[in-house]
Amino acid sequence: MTHARPTTGDWYSAHLESARRGVGALLVDPRASARLVLPSVVTVVAFAALFLQPLTLLVRDWWVLPEAGHGLLLAPVAIWLAYKSGIRKDATPNESLGLVMLAIAVLLRYMSGLAAEIFTMRASMVLALAALTVYHYGFRQLLHWWLPFVLGSLSIPLPELVTQALALPLQFKASQMGAALLKMRQVPVLLTGNVIRIPGNELFVTEACSGLRSLTALLSLSVLLGGLFLQKPATRALLVALAVPIAVVINGVRVFLTGFLVYFVDPALGKGFMHVTEGWLLFLVSLSCMGAVAWLGATIEKFFARPVALNG
Repeated sequence: MTHARPTTGDWYSAHLESARRGVGALLVDPRASARLVLPSVVTVVAFAALFLQPLTLLVRDWWVLPEAGHGLLLAPVAIWLAYKSGIRKDATPNESLGLVMLAIAVLLRYMSGLAAEIFTMRASMVLALAALTVYHYGFRQLLHWWLPFVLGSLSIPLPELVTQALALPLQFKASQMGAALLKMRQVPVLLTGNVIRIPGNELFVTEACSGLRSLTALLSLSVLLGGLFLQKPATRALLVALAVPIAVVINGVRVFLTGFLVYFVDPALGKGFMHVTEGWLLFLVSLSCMGAVAWLGATIEKFFARPVALNG
């Protein structure tokens, strides 16, 4: 006994007709419409009531704070990637796990609000979105959307205590590298902490010049490039790990170039518009380096993924 296999057009027509019948049923039966729409409305209202304040403060920080500006790019990209990848065909709701995760997110939101701890408050918002994903589509869907959720988490600025703890070592490292490169160019240098003294001038490597901003941006870019163009977790992890030395080295080169221009050309080149322009140009160099490393990783993956031809 044989069965006729439906064509793609028949399948689409059947589903379209089913959708039309469903819409018609909702229009005919207002109670069915309320049962479907009301939970979504309640969810949106409750989410806004809980997380509107941290979301508003987060968007403000993206717009105002230079070290948080990468969020203006990461958040829309994360939303687009989630939309682009879509819902898994085998997505199955996991209501119990979703409710547990949502309860933890609400508890974190409440406790962080009492302690005025803004980072945890924002992190609870991401956890709540993950909980809603698991509740409606299951844990597999959350894994399917790993890249959008990681990018969304990276768009949250680190606590000030953490940034201050990271900035000072980065300042010292940039000062040491810049001073070493200047000595290689036969420039008399006296290094004291994060102050580089050269004849007639002093270069003070401030927190803004520590490279923390570029490091944060490069780490986010490495996650994005790894998720889009690389397949192996080990290659992705290597790309993320290489973002740190690239950021540190490029920032050390920036300190060296500033000292070189101040000593050999004009002290005015160490501040103002030229100094900012120099920083942007070197940041573009670091972005190019990350792109080159990602391309190299993808090429290596393709090489080892090629089938080996057997003789005989």
